[in-house]
Parts: sequence; structure tokens; C-alpha cells
Amino acid sequence: MYQIKNRIYSDFDKTQKSGVCNYLRALVKQNLELKVEDIFNKFIEDEKYYLELNASRFPFLSDVIEDSQFQKDTIDYIKECVKYYQYKEAQKPIIEAQKEFEKKKRKFLQEVKMSKEAPTKKQLYYYDKLCKRYSVEKKQTDELSKLDLRDEIERILNEHSDDYTDVD
Repeated sequence: MYQIKNRIYSDFDKTQKSGVCNYLRALVKQNLELKVEDIFNKFIEDEKYYLELNASRFPFLSDVIEDSQFQKDTIDYIKECVKYYQYKEAQKPIIEAQKEFEKKKRKFLQEVKMSKEAPTKKQLYYYDKLCKRYSVEKKQTDELSKLDLRDEIERILNEHSDDYTDVD
């Protein structure tokens, strides 16, 4: 897409070219179900309409809108945008799988870190309260890690989930 951007609209200045390209890219993204020719015709109709009203975003197009080179460049750019968005759509499952993998990796690394840390005072207090509330025999917490204590708390809560309410 970037290569085609460099060779189209050679008569436009940098700002004009950027404005038209950004607008076309947004138009393609909104109308991916349409054919290239339909998107092009929609763009031309809209611009002619707004030029007649003197309300166009691109007043400089009034001189070139009927020019064959402008039309060819616009169609080429629209085709390139369609290819870009189709490629992006095809990559979506791969990207989602990568995100899921990264999420699992972060969770695993967090658990590894927790397995090496001592439990917090809050965790120990909560564990004591749970043991008293449900009359569960307390384990020796000196040797337990943050992860071990978290798992122990989850186990107690799961065993007593039917009568679980907030611990005082």
C-alpha cells in the first residue's frame, strides 16, 4: 500500500494526497462488501455532490475529478486498500491465537513468580478467618508460597461454596 501511495496523485501536495488517501481508506473499510468499482463510483458521486454545494473536503478535486489519471490512481489505491483489509481479515485468527497465547504465558509467569514469594499478611489473615469459619484444620503456613496459599484458599472456598458468604 505504501509503494502505491508514492506513485499516485503526483500533482497533489503532501497534505492533499494524505487527505484523499485517508478518506479513501476509511471509505473502503466501511464498504468492504462492495466491489472496487462501486466504492469508486460512491466516492466520485459524493465528491461531485459536495463540490456542487461548495462544501467539499477536497475543493482541489474540482479540477481533476474527471481526469483519467486521477480516476486510474484512485481505482488503484482502492484496490490496494481492499487487498490490505482482506489480508488483515485473514490474519485475524492468527492474531487472536497469539493474544491468547500471550495471555496464558503472562498467567504462567505470574504463577511462577507467586510460587517464589511469601504470602502476604492479607492472605494469611483471610486464610485464618476461613479456617475458623468453616472449622478447617489449618496447615502450617511457614513453608507455603503465595501461590500455595491462594490455591488452599480456593480449595476451601470451593468445598464450602454452597454456604459461602463474605468473610467478616
